[in-house]
Amino acid sequence: MTYQNYSLKQLQQIDAAHHLHPFTDHKELREAGSRVITHAKGPFIYDSEGTELLDGMAGLWCVNIGYGRDELAEAAYVQMKELPYYNSFFKCSTPTPVLLSRKLAEIAPKNVNQVFYGSSGSEANDTALRLVRHYWVLEGKPEKNRVISRKMAYHGSTIAGTSLGGMDAMHKQLNGAVPNIVHVMMPYAYELALPGESDHDFGLRAAKSVEDAIIEAGADKVAAFIGEPVMGAGGVKIPPASYWPEVQRICRKYDVLLMLDEVITGYGRTGEWFAAQTFGIEPDTMTTAKALTSGYQPLSALLVGDRIAATLVERGGEFNHGYTYSGHPVACAVALKNLEIMEREGLVDRVRNDTGPYFAKALQERIAGHDLVGEVRSIGLMGAIEIVKDKATKERFLPSGSAAVTVRDHAIANGMMLRATGDTMILSPPLIWTRDTIDMACERIGKALDLAQADLRKR
Repeated sequence: MTYQNYSLKQLQQIDAAHHLHPFTDHKELREAGSRVITHAKGPFIYDSEGTELLDGMAGLWCVNIGYGRDELAEAAYVQMKELPYYNSFFKCSTPTPVLLSRKLAEIAPKNVNQVFYGSSGSEANDTALRLVRHYWVLEGKPEKNRVISRKMAYHGSTIAGTSLGGMDAMHKQLNGAVPNIVHVMMPYAYELALPGESDHDFGLRAAKSVEDAIIEAGADKVAAFIGEPVMGAGGVKIPPASYWPEVQRICRKYDVLLMLDEVITGYGRTGEWFAAQTFGIEPDTMTTAKALTSGYQPLSALLVGDRIAATLVERGGEFNHGYTYSGHPVACAVALKNLEIMEREGLVDRVRNDTGPYFAKALQERIAGHDLVGEVRSIGLMGAIEIVKDKATKERFLPSGSAAVTVRDHAIANGMMLRATGDTMILSPPLIWTRDTIDMACERIGKALDLAQADLRKR
């Protein structure tokens, strides 16, 4: 029996009876009933009632080549027929993770040549944390185990991922984080820059918070700094150009490893294969997932720099870590085909040279001037719209976050899927968006802002 045999109400009832959703108020959801997405094509998704929505979030930051790609389904089918599964334990491998590892080394920064697979970004960050701490033990410095992260960072939902992240609400529910992880200020100039402070100076000040944390703990106690090149789930917070070069200088000065979380920014999102290349960063680890398969299969890849890899291989012995689905042959086959399509269609170059600049210009010219908008910002094909009550003072509507939800709901009602994070609207569309798609998105966002303004001014 297929889902087509069920009414929306029946599906909602079954959903409420048995399905616990991620990041959800379950009582609220069960009172309202879930929206059931049934199919998708290109840049559009469709619900059970036939409503078409332009997907401004690429699923969940991941469907970079768009929906309905038969080639990915065929790649999975062929691999399933030949070898649906075998593990990477017991000195065994399968062809697709071998070939994918070589491909990832080709497109990654030059100092990154080894890959460890999992199924999610959370798993990848768990692995990165464990590997970095293990590295310092192998180097005879087990006391170097503190990791510096940032407030409002998002590094996954496992215990280690939540601990690495800087989301207060997640920490409160954790009731006991992984020890020796500290959080410093984020490079969020819109709210944290001082009056008259330039972007350049703010970037240096935000980077200095990393150095201050190293000095406070003692460099001999600090293993690594972890950061998203652009903070994604925290609100597409784009650092000033001065930030990452200074962070990298600080890490090298104190012999602190640099861990990048590219789960969102990897695979073309910023106009390069990785945001490390966009910002000129040479990381020691890079966690990736999401767009590696464009979301068609669950797969993560921790890319490991040469410094760590050399020690692990030469002096590490057995690394007692791994997952049943590390290097899953079907997921890796889909990833290989996904990267092939991205190269063939020139999607990364298109984001860098065409749609990314056009997206930035469209947001500035058509959205930034709206009375509800305090700032728009973007890099490549990811962007943010700050929702404010007063543009001049940056005053927000109360309660916090409610205005962005109002905008989001109007956007969805008018055929535009957006996400609200606090008081910020965020966008991360499929990389197949064209100038026409961007124009459509701006028109629908503008309409949502107008309708939300009418609602909000009644408060």
